[in-house]
Amino acid sequence: MPATQRLPRCTVLLLVLLELALAQYEHLGYPPGYPDPEVPEQYTAPQLAPDTPRIQLRLAGDKRKHNEGRVEVFYNGEWGTVCDDDFNLHAAQVVCRELGYLEAVSWTPSAKYGKGDGPIWFDNLHCSGKERTLALCPSNGIGVSDCKHTEDVGVVCSDKRIPGFKFNLDIQVEDVRIRAILSSYRKRIPVTEGYVEVKDGGKWKQICNSEWNQLNSRVICGMFGFPGERKYNARVYKMFARRRKPTYWDYSVNCTGNEAHLSSCKLGQATAVKSNETCSGGLPVVVSCVPGRAFAPTSMTGFRKKDSETSPEQEQPLVRLRGGAIVGEGRVEVLKNGEWGTICDDHWSLLSATVVCRELGFGTAKEALSGGRLGQGMGPVHMNEVQCSGFEKSITECFFNKEALGCSHEEDAAVRCNVPAMGFQESLRLSGGRNPYEGRVEVLMERNGSLVWGTVCSDGWGTMEAMVVCRQLGLGFASNAFQETWYWPGEVSADAVVMSGVRCSGTEMSLSHCLHHGDHLTCAKGGGRNAAGVSCSETAPDLVLNPQVVEQTTYMEDRPMFMLQCAYEENCLSSTSNQAPANSYRRLLRFSSQIHNNGQSDFRPKAGRHSWVWHDCHRHYHSMEVFTIYDLFSLNGTKVAEGHKASFCLEDSECDEGIEKRYECANFGEQGITVGCWDTYRHDIDCQWIDITELKPGDYIFQIIINPNYEVPESDYSNNIMKCRCRYDGHRVWMYSCHNGGSLSTETEQTFPGLLNNQVTHR
Repeated sequence: MPATQRLPRCTVLLLVLLELALAQYEHLGYPPGYPDPEVPEQYTAPQLAPDTPRIQLRLAGDKRKHNEGRVEVFYNGEWGTVCDDDFNLHAAQVVCRELGYLEAVSWTPSAKYGKGDGPIWFDNLHCSGKERTLALCPSNGIGVSDCKHTEDVGVVCSDKRIPGFKFNLDIQVEDVRIRAILSSYRKRIPVTEGYVEVKDGGKWKQICNSEWNQLNSRVICGMFGFPGERKYNARVYKMFARRRKPTYWDYSVNCTGNEAHLSSCKLGQATAVKSNETCSGGLPVVVSCVPGRAFAPTSMTGFRKKDSETSPEQEQPLVRLRGGAIVGEGRVEVLKNGEWGTICDDHWSLLSATVVCRELGFGTAKEALSGGRLGQGMGPVHMNEVQCSGFEKSITECFFNKEALGCSHEEDAAVRCNVPAMGFQESLRLSGGRNPYEGRVEVLMERNGSLVWGTVCSDGWGTMEAMVVCRQLGLGFASNAFQETWYWPGEVSADAVVMSGVRCSGTEMSLSHCLHHGDHLTCAKGGGRNAAGVSCSETAPDLVLNPQVVEQTTYMEDRPMFMLQCAYEENCLSSTSNQAPANSYRRLLRFSSQIHNNGQSDFRPKAGRHSWVWHDCHRHYHSMEVFTIYDLFSLNGTKVAEGHKASFCLEDSECDEGIEKRYECANFGEQGITVGCWDTYRHDIDCQWIDITELKPGDYIFQIIINPNYEVPESDYSNNIMKCRCRYDGHRVWMYSCHNGGSLSTETEQTFPGLLNNQVTHR
């Protein structure tokens, strides 16, 4: 560039920022050009020759993570793209490292992340992978290209950042905070209002509000798990700023409001600073965020109960998450025409995922998941090729392709949302386990005016309580609940019981939210060796019964008592059969059950094979005492007939294409149901019925519950129940309107008496 040519203002700013980055690097004690010992050898601080074109990179487009997207280059005051001609992993490596990521994972041609705008700045790049900036790679020259935007290239970078890397336009969430200033907000959890502060050079600094706007606040609130922002009392903060002079960050921020993270916003020009203490005509930036219903601010000692406990007459939501291990993640399901269905992952992006997250009372999306990553749903696929602007109030307002067909549940979309920091993990720990995912449960409780660690009484401790512990610690799902923990030597000082009588519904965010005894503890077992324990897993199975198979296979049979000896021994007949003569008949309502595992891990019986019970009558082992329960209700909800079925065996009867069977009961084989497979209990198997011998003609509700005692942890118990309408005229039987729990709108579901789902609230 000729010396006489004036540099654009933004380029001058970038040069200044690069000089500041170098100064920061020297401040750490490493001379320019000398590699940081904590950083891989090929990375050094960027020292560029004066004639090297100054560029800025970002990842944009329809991306599902922050570390992937269309490669965009800012040069000469304008954003543009990179052509995929001759692009390779070496070039992707340069891009990712220039953005502060440890390495490139892959790259994608042909505008996978959507077509960009503006000039195509680079074409026919030939990088070695060692270049410090993409501008140093040989190419046709900046702006010299014969490509179209259908050839825009994208990259996927590793999740890991380069240690110590501080890129001028990339602010990590760890380097930003909302600091409560007013005393009325300091003790609230979560923190919803205060100064926005950026950590720079090891010191927290405020941002000048002279160029701050509502869109910037929207992004900040979204980062910290809040769906929106609101006005605050500026007069109070003006008074505070006069008393305690702020230390300002040197730069402003310019967001569009759609960014999922502050690092995606543009860095504005350096703010005018007076004596390094005040900003010209402004004050420190303050944000006030609106929390979702589940995260309303509380005092340090209180908590807000679940929505279901506070407002029973709430309006039916149109969107929900299912199958997630922790709050704020799950498979996205939408309600349409009274039936819940899923969203296909075609064009599923971080932008659309953020609309879902905000709608549900969370912040922006951390990740947009595809390919049924959080389990497969049942029922219809309601939406495909969803495209949102980012400002919609609901995902149902976004454009989608109504004509697109052919999506299966293998393509179900899911999300992981930013949620507020509630501090729940600080009051719970696992102790003595072989790994961080297991151990004796120890809680921090107030006793005699001080906080002490102690154990939880194991009386009544089960799967639901273990689920809450694993969720609270961010360890996924429970895989086991233990009532003895003598094999895990926990902290001796924490042996005493500090919590007893714990009963959870399984949906609470913290163990303290579950029902439990107050100050008057009751625990016959005592703590120490008999304290409660858990083991957690990142994945869990999810059993779902196919309602169509029940409808299609139902029939009635009159069977003589002498042919029902095995069923009689297993209590599969009604109690009146005790006095029935051997030559009498029992009228049986028979049907087949097809039970799918739509989760993320295999369904295995809780009991080990050494404790399975041999049933000589059926010549097989039972691995679960009760696997399903069958009931018949009158229309007012009164139980009129019942029958339970022990697990004959758990095996893979059939599997989806490409999945191999792993379990079969023959020859004392391993029992279970593989992910993507199903176990079919045919209508002609003993106990696969309800005894309706004494039933009067009429209309009834038929109900099946799978895994009714929660013996095996699952990612979703709400779909373990199935209901049908049943009509019996004394000679024939009809089964219709069969559906799984939670698959219909609340209004429709209330027309079916009995359990709404297999979720308990109190036990």
